[in-house]
Amino acid sequence: MAERPENRIFGKRAKQHVVIFASGDKIRHMTIRPWMAAVTFCFAGMFTVGYLAATSYLVLRDDLIGATMARQARMQHDYEDRISALRAQVDRVTSRQLLDQQVVEEKVEKLMQQQSALSARHGKLDALLSRAESSGVTEETPVIDGRRANAADAIDALMGSTGSVPQKTTQLAYAATSESVADRADRLFSKVTLSLKDLEHEQINRIQSLTAGASETADAIQTILRRTGFDVSRETVEMPATDSDLAIGGPFVEPDTFTDPFEESINDLDTALERLDSARRTARKLPFGNPSPQSSITSRFGNRTDPFLGRLALHAGIDFRARTGTEIHATGAGTVVVAGRNGGYGNMVEIDHGDGLTTRYAHLSRVLVKVGDHVDEADPVGFSGTTGRSTGPHLHYEVRRDGKAIDPMRFLTAGMKLTTYMD
Repeated sequence: MAERPENRIFGKRAKQHVVIFASGDKIRHMTIRPWMAAVTFCFAGMFTVGYLAATSYLVLRDDLIGATMARQARMQHDYEDRISALRAQVDRVTSRQLLDQQVVEEKVEKLMQQQSALSARHGKLDALLSRAESSGVTEETPVIDGRRANAADAIDALMGSTGSVPQKTTQLAYAATSESVADRADRLFSKVTLSLKDLEHEQINRIQSLTAGASETADAIQTILRRTGFDVSRETVEMPATDSDLAIGGPFVEPDTFTDPFEESINDLDTALERLDSARRTARKLPFGNPSPQSSITSRFGNRTDPFLGRLALHAGIDFRARTGTEIHATGAGTVVVAGRNGGYGNMVEIDHGDGLTTRYAHLSRVLVKVGDHVDEADPVGFSGTTGRSTGPHLHYEVRRDGKAIDPMRFLTAGMKLTTYMD
């Protein structure tokens, strides 16, 4: 390529560069223009940038792939952790539901047992209350407070509190924001158990009140009987004989020291009622009645001037002013041992009340019983009169123990005091 000297003359156009290619006989040339140089430079720059970018990519590709894979692994691990946490949470909720159901069932079973125990106690208590009422020992039924004391209602409430099984999401929300069924059931169970205990305490208090009343009445009767010379001993129950002549045996076992307060109070009430019944039975057998309630007493027990002899003599009984034909009653239950004429007594009835105690009804105009008859208190035994050693119509009444005359006024006074305790 020949170089041409450039002659730069002001006002003239610069010469263009020509590139000549010679190949044998062929000669080619190409004029290089400025825009062609610019395009060539641009392509060269683009190629250089592309080359550098490709080289950088190849160099950094492994790092980018590793970072991407690590990021994906972290995302997968986080996802698996989230799934595991949700699965564990679901398992906890399911386990809690099963545990809640078991707890509720156990509490329902306990309530059923308490209800059965209360029902059994109610049966025993009804029998004793009827017996106490028939014995005249009464006590107003206490009013229990407004807390529910029926285990059946509590069981319905416990079973109703479980409800239907919610969805998984509802379970999770419920576990996060609300108390569990077992907690509500436990609170309700505690409330009902407290009410049942209150009912049990009310029953025990009522039984103890009845026991105290029966004991006080029995003590009062026994005190009156002791003042008349009699005492009421606790009756023992004899076991019937058998063919084996009551052969018993077995290994020695220490006695059971456990005592149920309710059973203990029931036993105390039963013992108190038995004491009361025993005291009343004894009192009914003794002559505490009045042989002629409408008649006044004209002569008392003790020494007095004999109306026939005019000298001091023992009056072995008391005299009632009674017109002839007045009905005379037995003062206590017993068996007639004398019925008819008996010396100075005239027509007389003598009744054996047991324990060596007898009563005599003398000067009767007519006898209504015969020897061997059993009479109860207030049964008629005859009519008053003036037979035997008598100055006029009246009833001569005696009380004797082991054949010895004692003052009948002790029994008449005791009978008036016993009236309030014998209903």
